[in-house]
Amino acid sequence: MGQSRAMASPPGPRLPALVQSALFSARPVPFLDACRRRYGTVFALRIIPFGKLTYLADPAACKEVFTGSTSVFKAGQANQFMAPTLGDASLLLLDEDEHLRTRKLMLPPFHGDAVKRYAAVMADIAAAEVDTWPTNEPFATRPSMQRITLEVILRTVFGIDEAERLERLRTLLAAVMEQNPAYLWFEWSRVDLGPRSPYGRYLRLRDRTDAILFDEIARRRKDPRTEERVDVLSLLVRAGLPDRALRDELMTLLLAGHETTATGLAWACERLVRHPEAMARAREDEAYLDATVKEVLRIRPVVLDVARVVGAPATVAGFDIEPGTMVVPAIAPVQRAGDVWPDPERFDPERFLNGSPAPYSWIPFGGGVRRCLGAAFAQLEMKVVLKTILDRAELAPPPDARPEAQRLRHVTLVPERGGEVLLPAKRPRRVAHADDAPGHARDDGVVGDVLGDDGARAQHAVVTDGDAA
Repeated sequence: MGQSRAMASPPGPRLPALVQSALFSARPVPFLDACRRRYGTVFALRIIPFGKLTYLADPAACKEVFTGSTSVFKAGQANQFMAPTLGDASLLLLDEDEHLRTRKLMLPPFHGDAVKRYAAVMADIAAAEVDTWPTNEPFATRPSMQRITLEVILRTVFGIDEAERLERLRTLLAAVMEQNPAYLWFEWSRVDLGPRSPYGRYLRLRDRTDAILFDEIARRRKDPRTEERVDVLSLLVRAGLPDRALRDELMTLLLAGHETTATGLAWACERLVRHPEAMARAREDEAYLDATVKEVLRIRPVVLDVARVVGAPATVAGFDIEPGTMVVPAIAPVQRAGDVWPDPERFDPERFLNGSPAPYSWIPFGGGVRRCLGAAFAQLEMKVVLKTILDRAELAPPPDARPEAQRLRHVTLVPERGGEVLLPAKRPRRVAHADDAPGHARDDGVVGDVLGDDGARAQHAVVTDGDAA
């Protein structure tokens, strides 16, 4: 008898790559959910500019990639689009032995116990920001959270405490992060036509930022107090990283730990004001607060997915995957799958109070040797900032209390209205529970109309089961 072999390739929509890309960009989570329902837990897409992608919406398939050989599943190669900002020595852009060596050097400052030393600073920064919040008018929390997380990074990671230098770096870093995302996605847009051209302006802004970072690194090397300092930069200087690597890791920590944590905090506010019972309990119960952070990251993951470029012929979930293809553990669909999570659309921190989730079903920080280095730091920061907010403010839903849709911004999924809340001048009465309607997050029309997907059945499908990309 002959041996069984893998299936040739995963199914997926036959829509043109441009249409798939438009659907993905406009409504990424509903689009992926629709594909999962129609094609199963492994499906193929074509997304500009990444080409062929194999999406994995099954914990077992994700495990195959997360625990597979790093010579086959290359995360650094998949992240190369971030090189213009992060730099070639960034941990996110390294693979195999070079990645493991650098990760080992960087790991100690981000150990679970080590990050606890920063909790008081995080709380002070959050308190100062919350005290500026307006009353009696709805406002988006995400800009506030961005200011908090940027300040936390400048003071705990960069270790800068001089007011003038802090302000200069705040301004420059904020400007760098607001640049046109086309520079990330499209290599053809990276053309320097002088200081007035878009990419030329970006490069000069980056150079000004780098000048401050390299100066700070030089100062730290000369500072006799560096041996006693506990900021992350000082710890990495002591670990022996060269200047260029230090600069690239600082930018990586900034971009990986600023936008993502700020967005997670905005989602936490968006969820909690619609679930006042959960908000009240999180205020009083530390274990429940921890569970709340985990549930926010489950139901509203900040990062849609993580990717690996296949460097050699591979088999994943029974399918043959060609070299050069990106395999993509799909964080959002995995964490919303009804066969893994009971009543997945319901916001319920209780899920995390009675044991751990099934392996590889909760993956907001990725997995394996590429799991986010700053996961403990991010979760601590979310807990500290949320606790500070809940202690100092009684938040209420905004006038438009509909759940906010997830919108793709750069590489993060942000609330469409920025995590809008209301802070009444007086303590409000308890409001009615505002559960999400089942399926609300995918109720966009555009995805269902094109894929012909209305949940359980498809009456007017443009694509059919078994279509290959």
